[in-house]
Amino acid sequence: MPDRSRPPLARARSILTRNRLRVVFVAVILLSAAVVASAASNDLSTATEDDVPEAPSTENHTVVTESGRAGTITAYEPDGEVLYYNNTRTKYFDVDPVEGDPLTVEYTATDTIHSEGPTCSEPPCARNVIERANLSTGEVEVLYERYDYKETAGEWHDADRINETHVVVADIVADQVFIVNTETEVVEWLWDAQSDYPVEGGGPYPEDWAHINDVEYIEEGEMEGRIMASLRNQDQVVFLDREEGLVDDWTLGAEDEYDIQYEQHNPDYIPESEGGPAVVVADSENGRVQEFQREDGEWTRSWEWADDRIQWPRDADRLPNGNTLITDTHGNRVMEVNASGDVVWQVESTLPYEAERLETGAESEGGQSAAELGLESRTTAESDDESSGLFGVDPLGFLGGLLESILPHRIYNGLLFASPVWMGASEFAAVGIALLTGLLWAGLEIRWQLRDAGVRFRLPVYRQGGD
Repeated sequence: MPDRSRPPLARARSILTRNRLRVVFVAVILLSAAVVASAASNDLSTATEDDVPEAPSTENHTVVTESGRAGTITAYEPDGEVLYYNNTRTKYFDVDPVEGDPLTVEYTATDTIHSEGPTCSEPPCARNVIERANLSTGEVEVLYERYDYKETAGEWHDADRINETHVVVADIVADQVFIVNTETEVVEWLWDAQSDYPVEGGGPYPEDWAHINDVEYIEEGEMEGRIMASLRNQDQVVFLDREEGLVDDWTLGAEDEYDIQYEQHNPDYIPESEGGPAVVVADSENGRVQEFQREDGEWTRSWEWADDRIQWPRDADRLPNGNTLITDTHGNRVMEVNASGDVVWQVESTLPYEAERLETGAESEGGQSAAELGLESRTTAESDDESSGLFGVDPLGFLGGLLESILPHRIYNGLLFASPVWMGASEFAAVGIALLTGLLWAGLEIRWQLRDAGVRFRLPVYRQGGD
């Protein structure tokens, strides 16, 4: 029964206060929903070629791949206009120019398979391909493909050409690095990470244990003929000899030694001829790009870079001009950073995976080491973004930044990757505000109903002495 013990005027004021609060709650929830809906309406994850933004001018062509819920590969002319665009595959990963034809590229890509097949009895599964695309004519040729039995962690993130017939592949599916003759489809060499690493470490076994996300065939210098590979979940970049296996004393990083690197992507080897041996690597979960120099049998950090926007870099290449081309997946951009650490070129992109500057060789093979160039590290930067909102502060942006600062970097990145591609810090903040508002509203409604029913809320009184 309603509580009749209070005077009618007090009850009327209580009802009025409750209704005002309800209006406020509804307004906050609707405003939060409007923020999320606006972001969703501007979503580029289903973009067509007409939706792709132009890039600033450069001296060369630039290719960008995306591996989000909607995969794309886009090639930009030197004047910034789109030369080539394709979203046929579910995800696109590593891309390299074909030697002798700078406007032809090879890349790895993955399709999600929803139908049963010879190796896919329980869909969804994955179809991994290595393809060659002529960016001028649009002609695409499948060089090698394999159907794999699972979708999650069922991808090839990288393949590197050794010669006209052989490529080395980073196989996340089986935690292996293998060399295949693409003409005969015979696997002629294979290294299994389980032969050198315990399955108790890394990621969950066997679902996504090593997550080998990069390979590079080294063509010159002390490590000529060997293969560099990135074991993301072991936080290590390793070097492989095709006769002896793991080259132990060349391993960069150690598992869970996050101050060195944390779930890195796409290391780029710089040979002695360019001031190495050195490795430029996207230190993804630490939100930075860094370089290590080989000195006296040890790896020493020689350079690092970050700004206040970088979130989850997954590729970095040193260009012949001394700049560094960086792909920042959750920063939703590809950028070029000069020797002073300034961003001199940038194009927005939805969940980009890798960028390649053509006419500079695979992985920009003419780029010199940071030690050779005398690069200075840059770990912080003033934001160039204009603030908005009340008193010059964007409340949603502030709350989104607060959410990012509260959650561990890996958890926050996981949320960003699992969520729709249009959800960023502001959208997460809007959802959080709506949920908190709803919980507060529900709690007050329960309290009001109990109060109307005559239930009183009193704090317990504790008296000193006695039981």
